[in-house]
This record gives sequence, structure tokens and C-alpha cells, in this order.
Amino acid sequence: MGARKRRCRVALVCSSGGHLTQLLALRQAWSDVDHFWVTFGTEDARSLLRGERVYWGHHPTNRNIPNLLKNTLLAIRILSHERPSIIISTGAAVAIPFFWLARLLGSKTVFIEVIDRFESATITGRVVTPVASHVLVQWPEQQTIYRRSTLIGPVL
Repeated sequence: MGARKRRCRVALVCSSGGHLTQLLALRQAWSDVDHFWVTFGTEDARSLLRGERVYWGHHPTNRNIPNLLKNTLLAIRILSHERPSIIISTGAAVAIPFFWLARLLGSKTVFIEVIDRFESATITGRVVTPVASHVLVQWPEQQTIYRRSTLIGPVL
């Protein structure tokens, strides 16, 4: 018998609202593989992700150290249980502990910078790109901010 091939499992990690909308717009890329979500339990997320496997993160995350710590513990629990092959995120801060822990666990990570940010990097972008396997941007101007990025064009 040959070595067993590990089945692909995708973690989709993002804030609710526009970040979630952008990942949903990429449904073709992940809908046919085993996947799960990590986002916030807001009304829009609960509605849009009805029937999906979802872990609810802690928010708000903007400069909120207690929730960063809670989301780090959540990431440890989820990543050790789920063992995703790849993590895809459009941000925001909920993605930070997932990307850094994924690096330790050997999972690939893909960060997609949001469409409405083309003059400067987001805080999440600045923190996760050092450990991201791939950085994807939606505007040519974003490539001057993220030097090792790949231009994919607008997602929406």
C-alpha cells in the first residue's frame, strides 16, 4: 500500500459583513471540498451560512486584546481538531491567530486583501503576510503595498 493521501479541508476565516461577502463570492473555489467557517455570529453571518459548518469567533476584534486571546484559544482548539490543509481569509483580525498557528502546524494560508483598500495595507494584512503562503490582491495598486502578491482582480 502506498502512502495515504490527505483529503483537502479548507478553513474559511473572516469577519462578518464585507469580508464574509467576498469569501462567499469565491464559492467556486471551495464549494466542492470539505470546508468549514470561522466568523462572527452576527445576524447576516448566521443567515448567509445557514446549513454550513461554522465556528463562531469573538468580536469586536479591533484593537481588542481580550478577544484576540479568546480567538487564539479558539484557533488552537479548531486547528488541532480540524487540521485544515489550507486557510483562506479576507481578514480581518480574527484571521491573525489562525494564520500564525497554521504556520506552526504546516497548513497553507491564503490572504486576500479586501477590495476597498488600495492606498495602504490593512492591519491584518501587515500582520499575516509574513506567514502567508500566498497573498492575493484585487487591484494593481495593492501590488506596490504587497510586493510578493498575485493580482487576481476584483472578487465582487
